[in-house]
Amino acid sequence: MLQLITDSSTTEGTAGQALAALRGGCRWVQVRMKDASDEEVEKAIDLILPHCRETGATLIIDDRVELAKRTGADGVHLGKNDMHPLDARAILGPDKIIGATVNTIEDIDNLDLDAIDYLGIGPFRFTTTKKRLAPTLGLDGYREIMTQLRKRSGIPAVAIGGITLEDIPQIMQTGVTGIAISGAINRAADPVAATRQFMKSITQNNPK
Repeated sequence: MLQLITDSSTTEGTAGQALAALRGGCRWVQVRMKDASDEEVEKAIDLILPHCRETGATLIIDDRVELAKRTGADGVHLGKNDMHPLDARAILGPDKIIGATVNTIEDIDNLDLDAIDYLGIGPFRFTTTKKRLAPTLGLDGYREIMTQLRKRSGIPAVAIGGITLEDIPQIMQTGVTGIAISGAINRAADPVAATRQFMKSITQNNPK
């Protein structure tokens, strides 16, 4: 699974990134507009959501739980400093998707995994698309976390953070179920073609 994370602060830029990924075959988009107002994010969702419905793609919003409920988005992704997943679940109900960011196995142990649908584990390496970056994990970090996670749960795990196309084969071998990409697609000369390349590599290197 490929998850595209937008990294534009404007409505038009965010919608353009999402639609390019959808044209490239991506079926999971996370709208992340950290410095934008709720109004700007809602406008972006209104532009993107119909295309997601047409293609059968999932659309989630970074952090903004109430906005996800109001717009009809499929769910939210929560960072370590965002709303607690249990509180988000109480607002969104049982049918919405909730993802949570973790950096260590201790982070996982501090979560109620029954309230979460997937984990975003990272960062893999340094990335400029996210502020307040947690310690980078590298392949060894992913192997250790995935080994410990599988002793606890079969919850899906998505790798994130500075990942390039060349990294996909080794990362997929650590046991993650998906890859989240931002800059390597959004800043590519041809985002549609880049999306297709990532989709192909993830599929080819999925050990399952």
